[in-house]
Amino acid sequence: QVRLAESGGGLVQAGGSLRLSCTVPGNIFRINTMGWFRQAPGKQRELVARITNGGSTYYADSVKGRFTISRDNAKNTVYLQMNSLKPEDTAVYTCNTVPTTYYPWGQGTQVTVSS
Repeated sequence: QVRLAESGGGLVQAGGSLRLSCTVPGNIFRINTMGWFRQAPGKQRELVARITNGGSTYYADSVKGRFTISRDNAKNTVYLQMNSLKPEDTAVYTCNTVPTTYYPWGQGTQVTVSS
């Protein structure tokens, strides 16, 4: 089954940085909008950031100014640079198409931020 592959998570102290990667099967240039989502324990999955093929971006208020989404169509990869991490950023991060999720959800990558 075709799945997205997220990587780059880990344990980091508050104020630290991580860079997440999402490898998309097939040609990403065919996909207009890709997004990064996160789900913390006991909470619903939320959209963190999205990027169009033209490079337009959107960020949730909670991450604006700290996270940067980018895409490399030649590598079929979407990135999420996360700076100034906070304990409340702790979650499993996944990626998918936006607004309709075309791919089955991947396992995601765990991000844990210690205080």
